[in-house]
Amino acid sequence: MGVRANDLVLLITPLNLPASPLHLLVEASMFWNRPGKLWLEGDTLVAELPSQTIRAYPTQPPVREPNTPARAPFLAFVLDQEIGLSTGTPRTLDEIRAIVQSRQAEHLARQARYGDLAEVYAAMQSCMGWDTIYEPEKDRVVTPVSRMWNNTWGGYVLFCWDTYFAALMAALDNRELAYSNAIEITREKTEDGFVPNFAATGDLKSRDRSQPPVGALVVREIYRRYRETWFVRQVFDDLLTWNRWWDARRQIAPGWLAWGSQPFAPRRAARVETEATNRWQGAAFESGLDNSPMYDDVPFDSERHLMLLADVGLTALYVSDCECLAALAETLGRAAEAAELRARQAVYAQGLRALWSEEHGIFLNKRLDTGQFSRRLSPTHFYPLLTDVPTPQQARRMVEEHFYNPDEFWGEWMLPSIARNDSAYPEQRYWRGKVWAPMNYLVYLGLRKHGLKDACRDLAEKSAALLLREWRAHGHVHENYTCTTGWGCDKPDSDRFYHWGGLLGLIALTEAGYMDE
Repeated sequence: MGVRANDLVLLITPLNLPASPLHLLVEASMFWNRPGKLWLEGDTLVAELPSQTIRAYPTQPPVREPNTPARAPFLAFVLDQEIGLSTGTPRTLDEIRAIVQSRQAEHLARQARYGDLAEVYAAMQSCMGWDTIYEPEKDRVVTPVSRMWNNTWGGYVLFCWDTYFAALMAALDNRELAYSNAIEITREKTEDGFVPNFAATGDLKSRDRSQPPVGALVVREIYRRYRETWFVRQVFDDLLTWNRWWDARRQIAPGWLAWGSQPFAPRRAARVETEATNRWQGAAFESGLDNSPMYDDVPFDSERHLMLLADVGLTALYVSDCECLAALAETLGRAAEAAELRARQAVYAQGLRALWSEEHGIFLNKRLDTGQFSRRLSPTHFYPLLTDVPTPQQARRMVEEHFYNPDEFWGEWMLPSIARNDSAYPEQRYWRGKVWAPMNYLVYLGLRKHGLKDACRDLAEKSAALLLREWRAHGHVHENYTCTTGWGCDKPDSDRFYHWGGLLGLIALTEAGYMDE
């Protein structure tokens, strides 16, 4: 029997039956206070909506269950066998089984397209699917980082670079969801012109700070895959405004950017609006690396609203942002904006070159309170590879002396968020040593840009292995992973179904060529 696009078909299969039978309750409700009527009509639940009437048909008769706390019409069943439920038209249990089996076969066939990486694909997309919601406040479909975070924030919360990465993961095979996430997080731009660190229920936003500028990079990657200029046109002007904001508000010296947090008038007097504003912690939150040892003891200038550190990672991401946005401008025929962006790219590329340390063979952060380079290394020190700034010789030194250095980044589980020989590494607490998928992904893109094929392959293989270890054991896709053990569950500071953990899989899928199809 055919299934219409809006039909819901459910098959409930009890796996373990206790001695005393359980009851299955099927309750009808109207979400978000939408208009409509609900009632029970014999063995059928009925929902009368302004535009249609929906009936839900079970495959077996309900039983009387007077003790349920349900507050709306419901059906109750003894759950001692398979039960089917469908809308649109009555169906037998065999018909429902056939529909479910057909859809399962289609799903498995989609996975099989990815060959040896089918399980990697399944992990990434399962987490994306679970985290994707309909958000009624702005009538949209988006993918917040996890359902747990949504509950904590009172409905939903979108984080900046997290949501752009969700768009990129969706782009593998769900163009519409990729577009929706990229467009909606860009639309959260504040009145000052930047995409905020967070945007949550009731117009609650971090109006003091942004997050790493990966928007143009993600949009360019999605455009390369689908080649639809309307999408670029939809987000370009907001991305350009954001790009200009970094130059105007976060330039700490010519060609150098620093993380910051500026004061603003709170809209809701919420704690998250005030607790870190115009403080060191607000700037650290803007970095996305909330407690990174790179920023320990770095002063914060509350008059300039900036951390006193010329940041390699931020400056490199900004050079990349200018490059990607200029390419998008050329796609749209925006020659003046492309020229503006190329000029700004050149200024910050020159600044980035000045952060190269010939002695250490890598680009280093520079303390502006002391004028000295900081030797605390994290994967952000590889971000210059996202640009054309490193020479071939410099790129090779970065990889040979640091990426493959077992005292710093190389190892069974990688990349650590601070070098293994850093005094903070043993803590393995959040950004103090744990492995974070977005760092791996950005480093991978940089290695790929410079044609460092062996390092690309090695990082892809190790990232996939890390993802699959916890996925196979527990079905989890973690926010972060302990670098010393390769597990996500052995520390309390790691959400178990946080979508950007799937970037570990996207690295492997990209390396295998699936993002180029």
